[in-house]
Amino acid sequence: MTATAAVADEDDPRVDLTPGLYDAGLATSNVDLLTTTPSLAPFTLGPNSDLAFSGDNAIVGNYNGFQVYDVSDPAAAELRSSFVCPGGQGDVSVYGDLLFMSVEQTLGRIDCGTQGAPGSVNPERFRGVRIFDISDIDNPVQLPGVQTCRGSHTHTVVADPDDAENIYIYNSGTSGVRSPLELAGCQNAALTKDPVTTGDPTQWRIDVIKVPLDAPETAAVVSQPRIFTNPDTGAYNGLQNTLPVPFGQTPTPEQTHPSGVAYSPTPNTNTCHDITAYPEIGLAAGACQGNGILLDISDPVNPVRIDAVADPNFSYWHSATFNNDGTKVIFTDEWGGGSGARCRATDQPEWGANALFDIVDGKLEFASYYKLPVPQTAQENCVAHNGSLIPVPGRDIMVQAWYQGGLSIIDFTDTANPTEIAYLDRGPINGSSLALGGYWSTYWYNGNVLGSEIARGFDTMALTASDMMSENEIAAAGEVQLGEFNAQAQTAIEHEPSFAVARSYVDQAERAGTLSGAALAEVRKHIDKAEKLADGPAAGSAVAAQLDNAARKSGAPADSNVVQGLTALAATFG
Repeated sequence: MTATAAVADEDDPRVDLTPGLYDAGLATSNVDLLTTTPSLAPFTLGPNSDLAFSGDNAIVGNYNGFQVYDVSDPAAAELRSSFVCPGGQGDVSVYGDLLFMSVEQTLGRIDCGTQGAPGSVNPERFRGVRIFDISDIDNPVQLPGVQTCRGSHTHTVVADPDDAENIYIYNSGTSGVRSPLELAGCQNAALTKDPVTTGDPTQWRIDVIKVPLDAPETAAVVSQPRIFTNPDTGAYNGLQNTLPVPFGQTPTPEQTHPSGVAYSPTPNTNTCHDITAYPEIGLAAGACQGNGILLDISDPVNPVRIDAVADPNFSYWHSATFNNDGTKVIFTDEWGGGSGARCRATDQPEWGANALFDIVDGKLEFASYYKLPVPQTAQENCVAHNGSLIPVPGRDIMVQAWYQGGLSIIDFTDTANPTEIAYLDRGPINGSSLALGGYWSTYWYNGNVLGSEIARGFDTMALTASDMMSENEIAAAGEVQLGEFNAQAQTAIEHEPSFAVARSYVDQAERAGTLSGAALAEVRKHIDKAEKLADGPAAGSAVAAQLDNAARKSGAPADSNVVQGLTALAATFG
C-alpha cells in the first residue's frame, strides 16, 4: 500500500495561510481564481452543497434551495436567480428540462414553505426527491416529487442506453426512518449485528425511482434493491463494517478506527452515501458507509452487487469517480462526516483520503491511497470530498474538493502512483476555532473548474500551464463541450481529432521521455506547418501530408497515442 503523506513543508505556500471569510490568504499552483460570488440570504443560513450544470448555467444546491449562476463567461460569473425551498441536503442534478433535488431534513415541506413541518407525523412534510420543471430556469415549477422513507441524502441520475422514454434515479437516504403513519410502508429496524432476514425493513436498500420523460409528475419508486445482502445467508445486513473480518461476520464493539477513535459517522453499511453510475459500461460504484461496492446496472431497475471491498482505515465511504474507460475507480473517505479536521500533520495519510482501485474482471483491486499532500490546521475541516474528471486526452486526471483543504488536481493514470499537479487553498475561515466551510464540490465543466464553497459562495477557476500539464492539454480538455453535467452520472468522453489533441500526445511523449531531440523538433515542425496550411487556401491533402510526415518522423509505434492522434487528424483533411 502506498500513500502520499501530509508532511509539513515550510516551502509549500499552503502552510500557515492567514484566516478570514473573504480575505483569507490564498495559495495556488497552476490554478487561477477568476471570481468569487458570495451567497445571498437566506442561502447564507444553510450551507451550499452539490453542483449541477445545464447549458451556460451552474446550479448550486443549498440546504435552503438552489441558486443559478450564469457561467457563459466564467471570468465574469453572475448570480442569475434563486429558488427558496428548505429541506436540506439540497444536492441537485439535471436532465433536460428537469431538475432533481435531495431533501432529507424533517423541516422540508411539500409547498417549499419556510415555516417548517413540526411534529413526528405531518402530512405537509416532504422528504425525498423533489422534481422541478426548469424549461424556464428563471421560473422553476415544482412538480410532484417522490417521497421516501429515509428522505434523500444524495441521488444519481441513471439514463438507460436502451430506454429513451424514461430515466431512473438511484436514491440514498441516510437519516432516520419515517413513521408509517406519515408514509405507508416505512419500517424501522435496529442496526443490529445479528443477521436480519425477515420483514421489510427500510434500511439495507436503496430506492430506484422511474421518471417517465413525457410525464415526470408521475415519477415513482419501482424497486428497492437490497444490494448489501449476504448471498450465503440471505441476511439483508450482509455488509456490516469496514473492518477486515470474514464476509458476513461482524467485529466486536471494542474495535475502533486505527486512530483510536470511533468510526464516524458510522461504518455500518445500511445505505449508500453516493452512487456514481456509468451506464455505457453497465457499472456503478457505490460508496456505502462501511464499504465500497461495484454494481452491475445493465438492468438499471435491478442493480446487482458484483464486488465489495473494505478497509479499516476508511471510516465512511463517501463518493466514487470512474476514469473515462471504466478500468479504475477512486473512492473517497469522508472521515468525521466533513465537519472535523482530518488533514492535520498528526493524521495518517490513509485516513480521510482516497483509495484507488483497478477494475479487473469485474473485481476491485486496491492500488494505492492519495491524500492532500500538505497538512491543514486544526481550525479547518478537511477531508476527501467531491470531484470529477478533467478530460485531458491520454491521461486520467481528477479535480477534487477537500473542504477547507481547498482543491487538489491529481493525475492517477498510474493508480499505484497518484500525483498532485495543481491546487488552490485558502486559509481557515476562523483562526481560533473550527468553522464549517470550504469546497463541497469542485468540478470541471466546459473548460473551467467551478466550485461550490460551503460558506463563501460560488467560485470559478481556470487552469494554467506547467511542466505537469501543458497549454495543449488544457486546450484539448476545453474542447469537450457538454450540454449538461452531473458528476455522479458519468458518460464516455470522446475527443474529436484536433491540433490541440495531437499536440497533447506529443507533449505527453516528451514528458515521458519517449520523444525527444531531433525527432521531437521534426514532429513539431510538421504539425506547425500543417496548422498554417489548414488556415490557408491549400488545406486538404497538403495538411494531411504534413501530419503523416509528423507521425512517421516520431518513430513511435503505430498504436501509440502520438501516431494515432496525428493519423486521426490527418484523416479529417484527406
